[in-house]
Amino acid sequence: MVKLTEFLRSLVQPLLAIIVGLVVGAIAIVIVGGSITETYAEMWKGAFGNFYFLTNTLSRATPIILIGLGVALAFRAGFFNMGSEGQMVLGALSAALTAIYLPGPGWLKIIGALFAGIIAGGVWSAFAGWLDAKYRMNLLITTLLLNYIATYFAAYMVTYPFKDNTGSAAMSQTVMLEKEAWLPKLFDGYALHAGFLFAVIGAIILYLFLKHTVKGYEIRMLGGNPLFASYGGVKRGKLMIMSMFVSGGLAGLAGSVEVLGTQYRYLDDALTSPGYAWSGIMATLLAGSHPLGTSVAAILLAALQTGGMGMERNTEVPLEVSSIIQAVLILFVSAKLTLSFIKRKKAGAKDGSAL
Repeated sequence: MVKLTEFLRSLVQPLLAIIVGLVVGAIAIVIVGGSITETYAEMWKGAFGNFYFLTNTLSRATPIILIGLGVALAFRAGFFNMGSEGQMVLGALSAALTAIYLPGPGWLKIIGALFAGIIAGGVWSAFAGWLDAKYRMNLLITTLLLNYIATYFAAYMVTYPFKDNTGSAAMSQTVMLEKEAWLPKLFDGYALHAGFLFAVIGAIILYLFLKHTVKGYEIRMLGGNPLFASYGGVKRGKLMIMSMFVSGGLAGLAGSVEVLGTQYRYLDDALTSPGYAWSGIMATLLAGSHPLGTSVAAILLAALQTGGMGMERNTEVPLEVSSIIQAVLILFVSAKLTLSFIKRKKAGAKDGSAL
């Protein structure tokens, strides 16, 4: 009963934010001359109207969930990992190249590609953690700047040395993966692939890890009260690098499953333009870094995006209304962080948690 109550509490913030966003969205719909009920009905149909749309929404939510879980772990430890986009991109590129060039059967290519993506994203994230632990370089700034290095490096790799020069030579992309290296679909004829199972299992494992393990307790203690954690013998540097590695590894896994389950190659800008990384960060902040709440918030954000496309197709209301709702969510998160900062400042906290 206590666990159920805790889980329901984790859903309150994202649901409240969604409600506020829908109210503001309704005002925007009235301004453009649309029908609120018709517009939201089409948005619902576009996200959950039938099994096809539902699987599309869950497929879009998969990388958002995985990225959100990684960010949630870092935030719980008190570290602002804002480099999920670069970690995802390097993970996707590493997975694609591994699946293309690793010899062996399909199952070996898939496993090797997934591990390559996790390691690439994890190492890139841990590097930022090492810079903080070794040289006290601000983690927020380094992770943001490393995004640019990662994305431009990946763009160079698929524009020159690993570019597909057969057929679609104008596109900056790798060659197509062999079908045996594709992640299996959960349902024939639908977009949802096995990566969604990784996201669900990852959310459960992360929740149990943070809740019921010693290391998980140390992470929560470090994020909640760093001074007390240091007195308790928690070594900040080692825990930071470990947390950042796992956080980046989950982002790398998000990129890997997109390549293996949806795109079947690495295509420049295909992962950055949908804004998966920033949606994952938003889901984490909406849910207060709770792993299960983050997963639900990620699905809600994915539903807004897929539902917005359906809304634009079937009504006169533009897609930007969906963007307005998401902008309200960002404002909600910003207000929450600002209030949290003011409370810590009034309490005289010198080194508070990330949230």
